[in-house]
Amino acid sequence: MRRVGTGFVGVVLAAMLAGFFPVCVSAQVLFRVRIDPGIHGVPYTGRLYVAITPAAVVEPRLEAGNWFEPPRILAVDVEGLAPGAWVSIDGSEINFPGGEIGAGAYAAQAFGRLNLDSPEPGRGVGDPYSGAVRFKVEEEPAQIEAIELVLDRVVESEPFEETDRIRLVEMVSPLLSAFHGREVVMRAGVRLPREWAPDGSRTYPTVYWVTGFGGDHTSIVGLDRMLTRVPGADECLIVVPDASCYWGHSVFADSATNGPRGRALVEELIPEVEARFRGAGVGDRRAVTGGSSGGWASLWLQVMYPESFGSCWAHCPDPVDFRDFQRINLYEPGANMYRDHEGNARPLARRNGEVILEYEPFVRMEDALGPGGQIASFEAVFSPRGADGGPRRLFDRETGKVDHEVARTWEPYDIRLYLERNWERVGAGLAGRLRVFAGSVDTFYLEGAVALLAESLSALGSDAEVKIVEGMGHTVYPEGVRRMFVHLVEREPEQFPAGEASSGAE
Repeated sequence: MRRVGTGFVGVVLAAMLAGFFPVCVSAQVLFRVRIDPGIHGVPYTGRLYVAITPAAVVEPRLEAGNWFEPPRILAVDVEGLAPGAWVSIDGSEINFPGGEIGAGAYAAQAFGRLNLDSPEPGRGVGDPYSGAVRFKVEEEPAQIEAIELVLDRVVESEPFEETDRIRLVEMVSPLLSAFHGREVVMRAGVRLPREWAPDGSRTYPTVYWVTGFGGDHTSIVGLDRMLTRVPGADECLIVVPDASCYWGHSVFADSATNGPRGRALVEELIPEVEARFRGAGVGDRRAVTGGSSGGWASLWLQVMYPESFGSCWAHCPDPVDFRDFQRINLYEPGANMYRDHEGNARPLARRNGEVILEYEPFVRMEDALGPGGQIASFEAVFSPRGADGGPRRLFDRETGKVDHEVARTWEPYDIRLYLERNWERVGAGLAGRLRVFAGSVDTFYLEGAVALLAESLSALGSDAEVKIVEGMGHTVYPEGVRRMFVHLVEREPEQFPAGEASSGAE
């Protein structure tokens, strides 16, 4: 790209004062980025990003990772970048979705990644970022300097606002800290029963609600509103543990990359929460539930720790049978994540019968951002570690071809397969405890795996309730939520006061 001449300075200054910086459409937009030494005074190693959105977006970095309307992401990987040193980013190394930027008005913002526990680069506490700069790409070529972005601020912690019924639990996990070689904090948002009092002695049945991908312990606030009129909810202690981690969603499964997440929940966080707030104390008085990744996690926790939970209510879970991994049979020779048998693009999400996401571009967006996306999250849980220290990849990122050696290493996390192989040992302990719900038109095509699980459990002689709800999408099943609380407090629906019949869980 050509540099601006001295006679063009006045034009550039006027454009900047007007709120836009014009650039040439005939070449890639060039950014020069540096981290202010005042906020990060040591060499930086990692990925530096520029997010580009329509000009009306206030902070483009907050759109990074938006599944349905992702921004353009330009990035470079650096090693030992000196404090204050400039680095050029023009999309020649990492560019999603690829190609040059068309004419129009845009906003750009640079950010980095330092937080080792956040799955979202540029949004984790301590991550550096710049202000947003607005610019125009003109139809007619113009000579212009590169756009400079200085990462001169850091993401700060947002306070958790406690109320008389909403509380925060934070504790250092000895198990996770030992695994990662640094201090790792576990968190949970807690909703107290209506009649809870600090000087009381009564203990309460407890619900562990695991959020889906992108949620965390702060989701207790929205859950509080949702459960306002659900019968029995006010009589229970409700806990939303934070399942997020650097690689995405831990689903509270012990893994080679994320560490002993399940053990840390069961052996450390649950005892801490229940000691502070007089929770259930025993498994028979606990229920575990959640939707999507939280639905998978709740079923996994019930199966792996049958004595720790009295019932599981899993909603629209992530794939519970890897023969239907969002319509892909991972064990089938020639399996491909990007293309079906006819060579058609694999759909990843739908709405009203129309495909709204496809696998390949979704994966390319994730790769531009690095660890923390949904697909990488699966690999971080299910895969062994590779030679680079990260999880082994299930499939070739260029072709989509599944690596069947890696797929076989996923078998211990295939819930259907685990149950079939271990039913003689675990079946009796799961009697009366398993309930799984999915919608017949799940947004992410998850109903197929649930249907296969239902067939398998029926053949095993299980009394599990597995229901495909006709016409339901990717959401919790309201009747399942209502029944869970009624079941937990051991009261029939008609025993509740008038006006409490609505589930409030749509």
